[in-house]
Amino acid sequence: MRTITRKISDEIIVNKSKFITILYPIINDDEINKNLIEIKNEYTGATHYCFAYIVNGKEKCSDDGEPSGTAGTPILNILKNNDLTNVLCVVVRYFGGIKLGAGGLVRAYANSVKEALNKCSFGILVPGYEVTIEFDYDNIKSIDYILKNIDVVKKFDDKVIYKFKIEKNVFDGFLDNIKMYSDILHKEEIVIIKDDN
Repeated sequence: MRTITRKISDEIIVNKSKFITILYPIINDDEINKNLIEIKNEYTGATHYCFAYIVNGKEKCSDDGEPSGTAGTPILNILKNNDLTNVLCVVVRYFGGIKLGAGGLVRAYANSVKEALNKCSFGILVPGYEVTIEFDYDNIKSIDYILKNIDVVKKFDDKVIYKFKIEKNVFDGFLDNIKMYSDILHKEEIVIIKDDN
């Protein structure tokens, strides 16, 4: 399954209307409302906030007040035509005073998404874990060596706590080494976006 690796935004002007496209990689549908609220706060006063998403086999689109089928469906179709999943695409429109007509709206929304996708880097979804481990200060060097290629959030308290996301097959490969030096406090199955390159 293919997705985008990071948030991207792009802007086009069609007959004085401004179309701002924002694409988000998403892991689950909990992120959708949060991102929509963020966009409405960032782009206040826009005429429309049209969107489409595909996540974990579910899809939805919204015309947000545009004539039915002229915004959400074209956005969704572009995502599907590019074989994307786990992606949210929002197109913010500031009306420029010139009506585009149904065909013009479909083209404008579709083109705005195509242009934004040209700026994206793509990746694949792989099964993984979000892991939290706890260990004594004596074991920092050993744990740092084991996790040397992993992005880790570190917290230093009575004991050291590391939190990280890791691919399942990588984690399974050094699970015994991690257990030798630390206690696993939390391990949750997640999906990780991995660069396609």
